[in-house]
Amino acid sequence: MSDLHLPFWPAHAPKHLWVPETHLYRNVEVSAMRFPRKPFVIFYDTVIDYARFQRETEAIAGWLQQRCGVKKGDRVLLDMQNSPQFMAAFYGILRADAVVVPVNPMNLTDELRHYVKDSGARVAFAAQELLPRIGPLLAPGQDGHLDHLIVATYGDYLEADTDLPVPEFVRAPRVALTQPGALAWMDMLAADLRPGPIAAGPDDLAVMPYTSGTTGHPKGCMHTHRSTMYNAVAGGVWGQVNQGGVGLAVLPMFHVTGMQANLNGTLFNGTTVVILPRWDRDAAARCVEKHRITGMALITAMVIDFMANPKLEDYDLSSLRRISGGGASMPRAVALALEHKLGMKYGEGYGMSETMAATHSNPPERPKEQCLGMPTFDVDARVVDPATMQELPQGQTGEIIVHGPQVMQGYWNQPEATAEAFVDIDGKRFLRTGDLAFVDEEGYFFFVDRLKRMINAAGFKVWPAEVEAMLYQHPAIQEACVIASSDPRRGETVKAVIVLKPAHVGQVTEQQIADWAHEHMAAYKAPRIVQFVDQLPKSGTGKVMWRHLQEQEKSGG
Repeated sequence: MSDLHLPFWPAHAPKHLWVPETHLYRNVEVSAMRFPRKPFVIFYDTVIDYARFQRETEAIAGWLQQRCGVKKGDRVLLDMQNSPQFMAAFYGILRADAVVVPVNPMNLTDELRHYVKDSGARVAFAAQELLPRIGPLLAPGQDGHLDHLIVATYGDYLEADTDLPVPEFVRAPRVALTQPGALAWMDMLAADLRPGPIAAGPDDLAVMPYTSGTTGHPKGCMHTHRSTMYNAVAGGVWGQVNQGGVGLAVLPMFHVTGMQANLNGTLFNGTTVVILPRWDRDAAARCVEKHRITGMALITAMVIDFMANPKLEDYDLSSLRRISGGGASMPRAVALALEHKLGMKYGEGYGMSETMAATHSNPPERPKEQCLGMPTFDVDARVVDPATMQELPQGQTGEIIVHGPQVMQGYWNQPEATAEAFVDIDGKRFLRTGDLAFVDEEGYFFFVDRLKRMINAAGFKVWPAEVEAMLYQHPAIQEACVIASSDPRRGETVKAVIVLKPAHVGQVTEQQIADWAHEHMAAYKAPRIVQFVDQLPKSGTGKVMWRHLQEQEKSGG
């Protein structure tokens, strides 16, 4: 907001943030020079120090340049779970002056084909378990296909004994590669090739994450070294990260939140990160205890699961100082449990692939519940009427628009979509987020819903996120997703898809939930249809896939 009053801006944080105007790879060089023997990555008790990380990324860059013909600005696909290889490939690609295209490892062949063709990538890094999906794209010399595929086996980095539960896909031994153009990761490192001098600068493209896409195919968000550097630095300053910090990397690094919190931010700050490829609440608690983890970035669904663990009190979690994240509003009951059991408040934030993670965050000393936080360093965020783009007064709901140094350049090869995504106001270029919110008198932003998710029930506007927040107050509800269901009289009516807590399964009926809802919220908001399910569909980042449920409902599935 142009004149936003922020009385509770963190006392330790400057309003303007100075960040290095350099290539992102310089952060590897600086940290490796300062802390060569310090643990950077801990992977099932295998320790990779900063010096080793630099050596391996240099070898990767050398291979890309000398054997794959990768040049400045070329796009390179990265398709893996959280692992030392994901992190090293990410920075090896950057060291080669190329652009990282991180993709969700849940993608199937046709989806991967879109990323390869749209980005123009001819080289990819992929994990061994994903070979059946990405292997068909390895057809050297053909249009829209890959020429080179470097295949990583997670088990190659299991170098230490561990008492942690290691998933089968991580333990799996290396398989022989027979396809032309496919190369084992360890063979690439063994070649130990050297790259040329760094040629890219802060305003060259560095990372191109793809949006999930509300319509049509996903679009590539063009981020430079400068825009990516900004939030890599900002998160540590906002959260007062110091050299003693140890993070848990369980949010997927192909997504911007995990990428910035646990990869780019960790490298810049010279801290240590403990990796889990997939969420496991007991493994997470064991890692906190074992490695004295100080901070965890977790989406709301992970915190709900973590706090629901009946064995939580068996672990020593005293090192934890901060749990932060976002993705959905934190249910009040879970927030209270977090404060009661662990003595900390959940620090919610808000951002998008288009903004390379956070544009808003709650002040560590004074967070508010179910709140996006306030605009962070150098961000001009406003709430406007989505039809007129006129700024709205405090308390009124409208669309969030943001201007800031972390905002993308635009969508790759999509000039029309880029033009639609931005609006010029007061000589500034603002990104339209498509998210509805309001601002309180202290400058905190509160999410209402997605602009296109509104339910029109007999002329009344119903925001599903608001109804979900109310439903979470019911003691039997573990998770809820609210969608629209067709109604011959009302046009649309409200439907709640609900996962019950295990102790309440068979003890509570769908009608009882509907009756409770009618007692606790306005009649037009209360779900008239309730459906119990064993689990809600979720994306690779752990977000509830409401669109999937909505499309299923429309098709009568």
